[in-house]
Amino acid sequence: MNANTKYKDSVFSFLFSNPDSLRELYCALEDVTLPPDVPVTINTLENVLFMDLINDISFEIGGKLVVLIEHQSTINPNMALRLLLYIARVYEKVFRDKSLYSGKSLKIPRPEFFVLYNGAAAYPDEKVLQLSDTFEKTEVLGLPERASLELEVRVININEGRNAEIAGRCRRLAEYSAFIAKVRAFELELGDKGAAMKAGIKYCLEHDILREFLAEHSTEVFNMLITEWNTEEAKEVWYEEGMEEGLEKGREEIARNALSEGLPIDVIRKITGLDTETINKLALKSWEDSNAL
Repeated sequence: MNANTKYKDSVFSFLFSNPDSLRELYCALEDVTLPPDVPVTINTLENVLFMDLINDISFEIGGKLVVLIEHQSTINPNMALRLLLYIARVYEKVFRDKSLYSGKSLKIPRPEFFVLYNGAAAYPDEKVLQLSDTFEKTEVLGLPERASLELEVRVININEGRNAEIAGRCRRLAEYSAFIAKVRAFELELGDKGAAMKAGIKYCLEHDILREFLAEHSTEVFNMLITEWNTEEAKEVWYEEGMEEGLEKGREEIARNALSEGLPIDVIRKITGLDTETINKLALKSWEDSNAL
């Protein structure tokens, strides 16, 4: 398996980091059949400073620009707004070498947005989030509630046993869901994340679930998954503690907590949206405070 290591911030993005696997996944989500020679171009943005957009995959296929986000916990109600900001950056990358002021109309890849939900909390098989749901009301101005801008996100529950039709069309996705479910089951049984992940990997290897992938990348999968889950758990606490004081102060509080836990700066940057210089200043200030006479 020749995984493109540029796109593996999570187990999910590592597993679907090549064109063939993304083509299969897209066909499963849309219930279409595309020949294997339909090109897939991965254009995931690196070092994006939008909070929580850490597990995303963006790619072009058949004239469409698709953004996938595998989301581990609860669905953020601001997902449509965050994806609007993200897709603007992707389009900027796509048309970087083209003039937007020429007399010729540019052909824009049609966007599609998916969130593949595999959190533990109950969630419907599918739900559509709309940007217009978050708009300010204009009744006081006597204007119709009509939006000149819209963005829709399809949230699809990929937990084991949900959306069986989609899982049946993409074995890799079905096995990924089975792997996550097995790790969670072992965590309940063993009471330890690390032990649960090791037991889950061992079980799946023995039962032909992502066997080739796990046989080649078990150490990387373990490290990525434990980082993902620990980060998700920590974020829930940090947001509760920090965001009450305001967005910017909250981000800095989250960064300080993350630094104290020893998380890498690139991970902290993705979690908080702060730039590297700001995080380094916070790290220096924390060090100075802890070493003050």
